[in-house]
Amino acid sequence: MTFGRLRYGLGRRYLLYSLPVATLPIAYHTLPKRQSSQRIYKPDTATPIKRSPLKIYILEPILTLRRLIWLCVLFVPVFASLPLLWINSTLWYRILTKQMSKAGPTFIKLGQWAASRTDLFSPDLCHILGRLHSAAHPHSIRHTRRVLTSTYSDAESLDDIFEEFDDKPIGCGAIAQVYKGKLREEFIPDDWRVAHRHEDDSWIVTFITNVLNNYQNQQDTTQELITSSRHVAVKVIHPHVTELIERDLAILHCGASVLSLFPGIKWLSLPEEVAVFGELMQSQLNLSVEASNLGRFEDNFRERRGAASFPKPVFALSAKDVLVEEFEDALPLKTFLKFGGGGFEERIAGLGLDAFLNMLLIDNFAHADLHPGNIYIKFYKPTSIDLLKNVLSSLISRPRSTTDLTTNEASQEVMNALLPLAKQINKHGDDEEAVQQWTMKLRQLNEDGFQPEIVFLDTGLITELDDKNRNNFLELFQAVSHFDGYRVGQLMIERSRCPELAKDKETFALKMQHIVLGVKSKTFSLAKIRLSEVLSQVLSSVRDHHVKMEADFVNTVLSILLLEGIGRQLDPNMDLFKAAIPILRQLGKKVGTSGSYAQVDKGNLGAMLKLWVWMEAREFVSSVHEMDDCIRYDWLSPNI
Repeated sequence: MTFGRLRYGLGRRYLLYSLPVATLPIAYHTLPKRQSSQRIYKPDTATPIKRSPLKIYILEPILTLRRLIWLCVLFVPVFASLPLLWINSTLWYRILTKQMSKAGPTFIKLGQWAASRTDLFSPDLCHILGRLHSAAHPHSIRHTRRVLTSTYSDAESLDDIFEEFDDKPIGCGAIAQVYKGKLREEFIPDDWRVAHRHEDDSWIVTFITNVLNNYQNQQDTTQELITSSRHVAVKVIHPHVTELIERDLAILHCGASVLSLFPGIKWLSLPEEVAVFGELMQSQLNLSVEASNLGRFEDNFRERRGAASFPKPVFALSAKDVLVEEFEDALPLKTFLKFGGGGFEERIAGLGLDAFLNMLLIDNFAHADLHPGNIYIKFYKPTSIDLLKNVLSSLISRPRSTTDLTTNEASQEVMNALLPLAKQINKHGDDEEAVQQWTMKLRQLNEDGFQPEIVFLDTGLITELDDKNRNNFLELFQAVSHFDGYRVGQLMIERSRCPELAKDKETFALKMQHIVLGVKSKTFSLAKIRLSEVLSQVLSSVRDHHVKMEADFVNTVLSILLLEGIGRQLDPNMDLFKAAIPILRQLGKKVGTSGSYAQVDKGNLGAMLKLWVWMEAREFVSSVHEMDDCIRYDWLSPNI
């Protein structure tokens, strides 16, 4: 829809003289703001775009007002149907979601972000907004080639960089779309070349495995692995999306400032929430941030035994508008959730949970967009040497590098067989024969000794607590470890953004006490506790009593909710607390050796130690009980 159709007969004179005056409030919000510091692992060397004063003070406000008028027309059905909120709120939520999907990338992302804030909005609204998906159409290959040519200006043509490049996008989102290509040998990063040489192994492990390699006449296959992994995913930003989002954010900020004048809405701190949302959008518009996040995740997980991985970024070929990363031939987790995992369910659930707890407790750098669409599964077959190295590394307290879990020839054959089958059953879910083949194939892999590896994609959004919020988290942790629910409620109010706006503080603290005591009553049957239900009760109380939580806390809670939901779908007996024991052991070792928590109050660390000891004792009692059953039912030697 063009501006000419919307102005409804407005004369040129009115446009020339009235628009600049009418747009003064919006113009203020379109002025360049001081950029907030981004958590970037490697520096972004992109040059900022210079804009002329004419564009900043005259043209941009006019274009922003034109966008505002278009949005007002688009959302007329939403405003006109407001009475439905008191008659059939679900219908109104659907109307809102439909119009937001048409409003462009900002409102699609706004809806997805609002869906994660169950501390602010009703569960029904969050559930419906969670279905919001991009209605964006793929941009032309001409734009993609223009962006790539501009980014790689030193190259004579793209053929000098990519041996193959598929012009058809393999994915399209609200902000960018993705292509598949194949790098030429000379553009493979050096860190990819050394990733498979296991230089971090201790001398004992290296010596024994070298002897075994010589005994079995095994050769170094590093070069073959590099050659077979030259396929990359190339993500390119949509044209004009940056300018469009900046205008939308200016409009949202104006609207939030007006709405915050109403007393009943003030506790939501809408201008601050729009600012937080704006930072999230800016980070997603800069693909070098995602490349940096991938690099940091790769470093964090390089020396861990858990089979979790991230696509390796190509920093030399990535920029603000382009991201080049390793292409992952993997299966979507959604397929396993819908059609079963053929015996791998428990291991996949454990891998995902272990990876997230490492991000949250050890690294303080967690993936903030963990949903089934961003989690993939692939399979590898460990050799006897891999297994021996794992045992030796464990005995000498050296974690095994996840780079041991590289894709070998057998693994690639497995993925080549499973990928078409997964596409078939996802497209035709009622094809019982294909579903049976899927299940039988997975069971055969299980019998043949294959193991799952979990792959995390789309790392543009991360959660990282600053020192203040981390200390608040540890103080809250201390209260929880003492099962002092009343103190938990008090701390949540005291450390909230607007403590004075909280309603009925005493009742809120009593509700927290009731929730915590409910958990305490099931100390030795925590696997039966639905953590999602507990946290949902907490968020519901937070919303009812206007306790304004920090966005990082809510993102962390929502990630736990989502992961527990996924994990219990795969493994109904999953025990989150049991899975946390190895992570707490590692955290204790980190605290004892690095002194990284030296600034934290000793009482908080003592609380963490207390919870650790409590869970270790619980695990020991459970193990004794299981051993008694083994002896009682003769499970240890049933054939004797």
